[in-house]
Amino acid sequence: MAHITGKKLFTLIFVVDEPHHKILLGMKKRGFGVNKFNGFGGKLEQGETVEQGAYRELWEESSLEAKDMKKVGLNLFTFENDPTALEVHVYIVTTYDGTPKESEEMRPQWFDYKEIPYDIMWADDSQWLPLVLDNKNIIGEFHFSEDQKSILFQSLQTVDTVPVDFDLSQRKLNF
Repeated sequence: MAHITGKKLFTLIFVVDEPHHKILLGMKKRGFGVNKFNGFGGKLEQGETVEQGAYRELWEESSLEAKDMKKVGLNLFTFENDPTALEVHVYIVTTYDGTPKESEEMRPQWFDYKEIPYDIMWADDSQWLPLVLDNKNIIGEFHFSEDQKSILFQSLQTVDTVPVDFDLSQRKLNF
């Protein structure tokens, strides 16, 4: 098993229009994941809960204020030659106030579920996002190559209840 010495907490929020089968993604304009479409989210600020961080990140990156937020997934990402895992808490928002607006970090764009641009997203998204959009809860582990382009190992399962956090001692991947 890859030697992981710690983890950093992140949020990932997908705004969906379920009746019309549309999802709001943001084109990342800078930093980690630049030039990829993704949900909205990021690191927690000191003293924030994961949920508080999710609400704040959605507002900062899209100008949307979530009225509901449902935790639907927990993913653990590791990278070759990096001992720190990224624990990503995934949320779905179906009710919100505001109109999506471009920020310094993200350019929001609506997509039909059938036209999600997986070819310009993280390689793992095509594995689990369709499950989430089908109202399933997921827990996943994805180990990426050092260049962050290829998944070397993965484990993905649907669950009834998403765990509060990822217990590193319970990892599924052995490599």
